[in-house]
Formats: sequence, structure tokens, C-alpha cells
Amino acid sequence: MMKTRPAAERGHADHGWLDTRHTFSFADYHDPEHMGFRVLRVLNDDRVTPGEGFGTHSHRDMEIVSYVLEGALEHRDSMGTGSVLRYGDVQRMTAGRGVTHSEFNSSSVEPVHFLQIWILPERRGLAPAYEERRFSRAEKEGVLRRIVSRGGEEGALSVHQDVAIFASILRNGDQVEHVLNPGRYAWVQVASGAVRVNGLDLEAGDGLAVSDEPRVQLQGVGEGEILLFDLP
Repeated sequence: MMKTRPAAERGHADHGWLDTRHTFSFADYHDPEHMGFRVLRVLNDDRVTPGEGFGTHSHRDMEIVSYVLEGALEHRDSMGTGSVLRYGDVQRMTAGRGVTHSEFNSSSVEPVHFLQIWILPERRGLAPAYEERRFSRAEKEGVLRRIVSRGGEEGALSVHQDVAIFASILRNGDQVEHVLNPGRYAWVQVASGAVRVNGLDLEAGDGLAVSDEPRVQLQGVGEGEILLFDLP
């Protein structure tokens, strides 16, 4: 079974400095039919104007992944971590027992565009932790590149949940396939461009929930960048 989550139907908030689209319920956007998918709880598509950002705030008991698509995202947290993330950089923060952090657009002229992802951890009360890594464009072209997994296989970031996240850039005619083991589910999020997933045409911002299917087949349509989540 496949269920599309069209980009235009997502929750939307424009705060002036932040233009954000919510695939699932978040903050003031509440939709009981879209409270998450399996352990994938939040998938926000955020654009922040130059020099603005999220001031210091707290999180707990959540695995938070940031995937930068454009611009420069400056991160600071209570663990003493500080960095500027750009296209290709992926960040994982375990909020665990509690952590405070801030995220700002470090540029005074260019917007920053990133996907903010929250995954429910396998247990509560974990020690806060931080990890980041850059995955080049070449690493993702025409393949499904594992970027996050519980065991950190293949150089992926580690996460405290039985999930795997793959990234791919598909040009016209490129084809990749991901096999879903019995009892596993998938979510496909189109970050940019267009792709065809199991025969369905999707565009930037669209999502697709995949249940009770043996595989996920992806094909490039022009050029598209996607994230694929393999979920319990």
C-alpha cells in the first residue's frame, strides 16, 4: 500500500524570518491524520532568512537529524558543540535527558534551507550526544547512500532506533531499488526536483508512505534528490 502526502497539503507557517512546511503535526499545526509515520515523528521543510534563526531552546527524548539543502546553518548546543553546516552536511543530535541548542542562518545575504527530522528513540533518558558528517554529491548520485542507521554502518551517522535513512540524487533515467524486509515500512521524501516511486510521480516536498510492499523502486525524472527512510 502506498499513500502520498502532497507538498501542497502540508501544514504551513510563515513567521517572516522562517517559512516552514510540516509533513506531520508540529507546533500550532495539528492534524490527527498526520501525527507521524511509524517512529518518524517530525519532518519539517524549513527556510530561514539571512541572519535569523531559532534562539536557544530545549529538547529531550528525541533523535534529531538535520539535512542541509542550501545555505549555511549555524549550530550551538549545551554540550559545547558548535559548527556551520552546508549542503551535504548531515547532523544527528540525541536530545536524551535534555539538551538546549540554537540554529541560525550564519549568512547575512543568503537563505538557508534544510530538513528537520525527529525520530522517536528506542528508549528514554539517553545521554545527550552530537555527530555530523558531510556526504558529497558524488556519493549520492545514482545510488542509495546510507547516511543514518542504528549501527552507523558504511560510515553513516548512528541513531538510537532501528531505522536507516538513505539519500540519493537521481538524474533522468537513473534507477535504484530498496528491498523492504517483512514487517518493515518506508517513507520517501522528495527534497528537490522530481522522481518516480513505484510508478508514482512525485515532486519537491511530496512524501510517500509505503506499507506492505516488498520493495521501493525509484527512478529519476529530470533530476531529483530524495531521502528514503526504512522504518520498523
